[in-house]
Amino acid sequence: MGVPSESTKLNNSLTVRDNRTGKVYEVPIVDNSISATAFKNVKAPFAPGERKENETDKGLRVSDKGFLNTAVMRSEITYIDGEAGGEYCAYRGYPIEQLALHSSHLETAYLLIYGYLPSKPQLKLFEDEVMHHGVTHADAEQFCRSFRYDAHPMAILTSAFAYLGSYYSEANPSLQGQTLYTKGDSASLSIMDKQIFRLIGKATTLAAMAYRVRQGREFVAPPTGLSYTGSFLYQMDHLGEENYTPNPVLEKALDVLFLLHADHELNASATTVLQTGSSLVDPYSAVAAGCASLYGPLHGGANEAVIRMLISIGKPENVPAFIEAVKRREKVLSGFGHRVYKTSDPRSFIVRKTADEVFKITGKDELLETAMALHEAAMKDEYFIKRKLAPNVDFWYGFAHSCSILTRLIGFPLDFFPVLFAVPRVVGWLAHWRQMMLQEGGVKIWRPRQIYVGAGKRDYVPIEEREEVVGPKKTPSPIVHSG
Repeated sequence: MGVPSESTKLNNSLTVRDNRTGKVYEVPIVDNSISATAFKNVKAPFAPGERKENETDKGLRVSDKGFLNTAVMRSEITYIDGEAGGEYCAYRGYPIEQLALHSSHLETAYLLIYGYLPSKPQLKLFEDEVMHHGVTHADAEQFCRSFRYDAHPMAILTSAFAYLGSYYSEANPSLQGQTLYTKGDSASLSIMDKQIFRLIGKATTLAAMAYRVRQGREFVAPPTGLSYTGSFLYQMDHLGEENYTPNPVLEKALDVLFLLHADHELNASATTVLQTGSSLVDPYSAVAAGCASLYGPLHGGANEAVIRMLISIGKPENVPAFIEAVKRREKVLSGFGHRVYKTSDPRSFIVRKTADEVFKITGKDELLETAMALHEAAMKDEYFIKRKLAPNVDFWYGFAHSCSILTRLIGFPLDFFPVLFAVPRVVGWLAHWRQMMLQEGGVKIWRPRQIYVGAGKRDYVPIEEREEVVGPKKTPSPIVHSG
């Protein structure tokens, strides 16, 4: 849309008429998308009395609060169809149901990062490198021990990812040059791969260290000969037993759950990694930023919120009163509804099936009946049906995985749940980061526009001449200090 045009509308274009000027523009449609920057050419003179800050003479801006319909990347990694009747999630074209049945977390990680399912030698090389890089520097123990015993494990993990970057100067574009990861030659790809191995390998080690800080236990070095999730469970739960190995059912269940959570398109944390990575910062800092984003209760903290909600409900007979309180907006329903999936989350069915396998050896958790009663009540209530509030993966992941497998058997605290989300999601973050680093045309720093609605130009007023402004949100809150 470089210049106005009065030509007939093309099949693959959008014709836009600016009623302010009468000019007509044609916007090319590529892959069912239009370029937002094309609208910078739709300019108009200022209307009488219009604010200069509207920048009308500089072209239209596209307003999209929360990125509800803005595409920021061309991606080949994950596709999600969340509309009614089409709930579908695929990694590189492979439905996650098939991968959960036949693949493993590390094989799926290879797929997400490199684009193809590996051969046996390729998978062995990848697994060996990831597991080899699970060991951390001895200083990591001192670093993790510097946190208070009651520090939130996500605070420890987020800090630890950033801390890692300080050890690898060869991985920092600020020190090695800004084309370190964007050249795409063999040397650049080798450096990139090494950081990928390190981050995936050390994610479980750092997470286990964060857990054991909370438990007041000594740290455990990554063992040899175990799987990725087996090593993780070993590092968390080993207490000096001879020939200890994690329960294979729990090991497999955790692997499936890691696979399901490895990526989920451009969610909040993945977007945070890309936003941060667009400045060409080192990948450790970018992953730390993603971890901080995942920490929030609207994202990775949601499965923790599910358990707290179920505990607050208590018994199944309390569910009807809770449902009514939700409808009156007195209570919050956690684990239902999703930004993308509008009827049901396909991952939730896999998680529930996995939970059934675990229940065979653990017995059902005491909150199971409450969870089932809530599920059934919500699925039948018109209030939730009309609002398309079906249970998402956080409901079954938070309940089935974290509560029954981990809290009941291993004794994980509730605030460790987001860590169990962050560890596998490192894979997806790195897949998107790598794709951006190697994209055609190079990396452009992400710099969103704003619509400025604040005060226009005004002159400084000396403090003696100012009128005091008071009111809600307009003055600092007074804080009561203790002794």
